[in-house]
Amino acid sequence: MSKKLRILLIEDDPTDFRLINRHLSRAGLDIETRRAGNASQLRAILENGDRWDIILTDYALPDIDIETGLSRLMERYPQTPIIMVSGTLGEERAVEMLKAGLEDFVCKDNLSRLVPAILRALKNSEIRREKEASEARSRMWTTAFEHAAVGIFITDPDCRILETNRAFSQIMGYPHDEIVGRTPGVWKSGHHDRDFYQSMWNSLQTTGQWRGEIRNRHRSGKLVDQWLTISAVKDDTGSVTHYVAMFSDISRLKETERQLEYLAHHDILTDLPNRMLFNTRLEQAIEHARRRQTMLAVLFLDLDRFKHINDSFGHAAGDALLKEVARRLRGNIRAEDTAARLGGDEFCLLLDPIHTKEDAATVTGKILTAFQQPFRVENQEVHVTPSIGISVFPRDGKDAATLFRNADAAMYQAKSQGSNGFAFYSKTLTDRAFEQVMLENALHKAIQNRELRLYFQPQVEMRTGKLISAEALLRWEHPDMGIIPPSRFIPLAEETGLILAMGAWVFQAGCLQAKNWLDRGLHPGRLSLNVSGAQIRQGKLVAEVERALAESGLPPASLELEVTEGFIMEKAEHSIEILERLRGMGVSLAIDDFGTGYSSLSYLKRLPIQRLKIDQSFVRDIPGDPDDMAICRAVIALGRSMGLDIIAEGVETGAQRRFLLEHGCHNGQGFLFSRPLPALEFERKWLSRPPQGIEAP
Repeated sequence: MSKKLRILLIEDDPTDFRLINRHLSRAGLDIETRRAGNASQLRAILENGDRWDIILTDYALPDIDIETGLSRLMERYPQTPIIMVSGTLGEERAVEMLKAGLEDFVCKDNLSRLVPAILRALKNSEIRREKEASEARSRMWTTAFEHAAVGIFITDPDCRILETNRAFSQIMGYPHDEIVGRTPGVWKSGHHDRDFYQSMWNSLQTTGQWRGEIRNRHRSGKLVDQWLTISAVKDDTGSVTHYVAMFSDISRLKETERQLEYLAHHDILTDLPNRMLFNTRLEQAIEHARRRQTMLAVLFLDLDRFKHINDSFGHAAGDALLKEVARRLRGNIRAEDTAARLGGDEFCLLLDPIHTKEDAATVTGKILTAFQQPFRVENQEVHVTPSIGISVFPRDGKDAATLFRNADAAMYQAKSQGSNGFAFYSKTLTDRAFEQVMLENALHKAIQNRELRLYFQPQVEMRTGKLISAEALLRWEHPDMGIIPPSRFIPLAEETGLILAMGAWVFQAGCLQAKNWLDRGLHPGRLSLNVSGAQIRQGKLVAEVERALAESGLPPASLELEVTEGFIMEKAEHSIEILERLRGMGVSLAIDDFGTGYSSLSYLKRLPIQRLKIDQSFVRDIPGDPDDMAICRAVIALGRSMGLDIIAEGVETGAQRRFLLEHGCHNGQGFLFSRPLPALEFERKWLSRPPQGIEAP
């Protein structure tokens, strides 16, 4: 034995102590002994807290009650074996003390038994410690297994279930006794094919592990999305003895992802595909048509005088009309065709395939006939007519962008001919192109002639009406045409690249105005500026922001940049890098129009953003539309779970405000609080004096 043994020897006779000590040393034991010759010495040793490998004690001690002393020693040193070395203890009494916990008894007249007794006692003590440690580990793992938050089940090599934990039953609905002895095939959903399970089995055989997403069926029949990890347990020979599977329920996460994915590709108002999904389907259809050498048609549809409906009856009535338009469009095309809403009152149809261009004219005629029936708006009948432009592949274009652009041009031709009609694209069609050129020239002059203006719309804490920030919005004041709405010139600016110069101007003018307010003791909160996708793609966004801040002297913490999720995801990794650099400067970042783009949760959680803006299209129908309410609640919950501030756009009514407040969205922006205002008017209303209070929720 290489370890030095620390021995406590309770012995009142110094001669016997030396005799025992010498015997142990001669036997080759490396020992360190300490003698307790009376009660006070023993008491001092116990109070000192020393640790002992073994305790040797006499029986007949003058001032020590050995039975009481043994109890105290066993209580104080439960893992230390105690051997009695005595010449006065009878056999019957020795047996009683052995039953009470004494490890062994050695007669002083026969010390040859002492060393074997010590070695045996130490070995037994080690066995007991290992057993107790093993039992403690077993209890720990049993507790962890039973109380784990993830579902766990264990099978034999033939995949027969041997054990399950509590979370398994909670997630899958199967009681322990009902599922033991059965195989995991009992909850197969039918969602995965044979190749899926074969791949799983191959991974288990080659690597001993498989992990991934799987869809299983709850005992009630409902589907449960899970993240599953399966590990093979092998013995010393490499043979599988068990399989251990652990899984968590990710159904809510997957449903949120599916919902966001759907929102990214569909128009939330009409439930039709949006521009992005339409473009994807059009590109796919072109490839198929090119291989099959067939034709297809793109129909661009715009509602005539739709603005009058909105102005006369309000946005809610206009939205109801758009839903009915979508229903009639779906009812007059084939299942394999696509109807999409591009935005506003613009729709697009993909007819694939067609045999002649007259097929497209036939479908267009059916649509015009369907629109002859009046629509019900606010319990009144209104008549709405469409103007439809048609382009045909491959005659009018061989790619999606060309077909789309030419159908758009044909629609303007149809509208110029008196509305409620249609026109095929013609290469001689120049009306739309001429208008675009004229508008582009005017836009160039607008920048040179300083016709651009910044309006400011307050963003407020909805419960109190307190101003928290101001969003700068671009307006074009043309000397002859008046104020031109952004919806008309921003797309053109993006298409022509003028958006870069306009964006730089917005940064400079906005930061200068905000710094002017701060220098005069006025506090608009953060200045919120919109960033276009072209500015991100150009790669000079960081430099432009740095220059605007440096030239104006505006603190970076006073600036917030709003970026739409669609622009970010065009080049996600590049965009995230740029946003990280902006955030490192101290600038705040927000996702604008959240829910209308196509970001996945895997990217959203990586974005260095502080705020989500709920798009006004989701707020508009609150509290009348249960789908919009559900989406708002989901976005609010998602944002709050990620530690983000939430602000709702387009808040126009007290009912919308109350709903948002009740569900945890405290900040809002919209006509309920203020329209966008020129700088001086914004200053008078919101900065020079406290704003008027708003009604309590």
